[in-house]
Amino acid sequence: MPFDLILRGGRVIDPSQKLDAVTDVGFAAGKVAALGRELQADPATEVRDVSGLIVSPGIIDLHTHVYWGGTSLGIDAEEFCRNSGVTTSVDTGSAGPGNFAGFRKHVIEPSQVRILAYLHVSHAGIFGFSDRVMVGESEELRLMNPIDAARVADENRDLIVGIKVRVGLFASGTSGLVPLEIALEVAEQVGMPLMAHIDHPPPSYEEVLARLRPGDVLTHAFRPFPNTPATAQGTVKKVVLEARERGVLFDIGHGKGSFAFKTARAMLANGFYPDTISSDIHQLCIDGPAFDQVTTMSKFLCMGMPLPDVIAASTVNAAMALRRPELGSLKPGSVGDATLLSVRQGTFDYVDVVGEHLTGDRKVASEGVVIGGRWWHPR
Repeated sequence: MPFDLILRGGRVIDPSQKLDAVTDVGFAAGKVAALGRELQADPATEVRDVSGLIVSPGIIDLHTHVYWGGTSLGIDAEEFCRNSGVTTSVDTGSAGPGNFAGFRKHVIEPSQVRILAYLHVSHAGIFGFSDRVMVGESEELRLMNPIDAARVADENRDLIVGIKVRVGLFASGTSGLVPLEIALEVAEQVGMPLMAHIDHPPPSYEEVLARLRPGDVLTHAFRPFPNTPATAQGTVKKVVLEARERGVLFDIGHGKGSFAFKTARAMLANGFYPDTISSDIHQLCIDGPAFDQVTTMSKFLCMGMPLPDVIAASTVNAAMALRRPELGSLKPGSVGDATLLSVRQGTFDYVDVVGEHLTGDRKVASEGVVIGGRWWHPR
C-alpha cells in the first residue's frame, strides 16, 4: 500500500516499543503503516522532513474540559490541541447523563481531533464552575444520577471511557465519600474504570485511595497540602505505595489548584513517577498556571524526569488507562496519530498552583501534529 504521508528523518521516541532512534514513519489509510530508514515515497505521497525534531505517538491529554459552550469551564478542543500537540483530548466529567447528548452532537462529533470522555455521575456534570459561581456538583446528592449514568455510558461506549466523580470540600462539601461510592457502583455496573478528583478534605487522600480499584485513576495526584501523597518528611505515604501496587493509577491533572512543585519534588525523589501527565485544562487555568499539555510535560522534564518517561506518561500510559491500546503508539497498525516535538534550551519560568516558581533550562514545544495519517497542523 502506498504511503499517504512520510515523516522523514526524525528522532522517533515511542515508549510503547521502547524505541528511541532516528527513522522514518509512514502512514497509510489512517494508520501507522511502517517504520524504517528511507521509506519509499510514491508521487502522491506527502513527505515531511522532520530531521532535528522528535516524533512521538500522538499526545493524549487524559484530563481536559472541552465542552465549549455547554459548560462555563469548557475550552475549544481544536485550538488547544493545535497549540499543545494533543491528538486525543479526554474530557473528564464536564458532561453528565443529563447533557452528554449535546456534548456528543455539538462538540465531539464535529471535532477534527479525537475527544473521548469520562461521564460524570452527577446529572449535569460540572455545571457551576466559573470565576464568579463555584458550586460543587457532588455536594447536592439529589443530582447524583446513577441509573441514567449507567444507561448513557452503556449507549456511548465508542466515546465514553469511564465514570468521573469529584470529591473534596470544594466539590462535594460535607458529602464525604457518598458520591464516590455512587460513582463506583456505576463504574462496576458498566465495567468501566473510574476517575476520582480529590481536593481538600473531607474525604482524605487515604480514604479515597482505599476505595479505588485496579485501573481506576486518582487525578490531582500530586496536589499541594492538604491531601498530599507525601509525608512531612518527604517520603511517599504507605497507602499511596499500596494503591499503586494493586493497580491504581496516578494522574497529574494540573489545573488551577492541583499541582505543587513541592509535592512533585518529593514524589520524584522517591522514584514515584506519575502514571499519566495531564493538564486539566479549562477556562480558569489556560492562561496560567497550567497553560497547556506541553508546559505540564516541561515541568516534569525540568524536575528531572527523563524525556522518554515524560512522553510515555502522555502517550502509551494514557492509552492503557483508557483501555485503548490502538492509541499512544507508533506500532504499525496503530491509529495514525503523531506529535512533532522539540526540546528548546534556554531559561524558562514555570509556576505551580500555589505560586512557587521554577526556573527551568528546557521547554517542550509542539512543532506539528498528524491526525489519522494526515498532516493537520501547522499547515
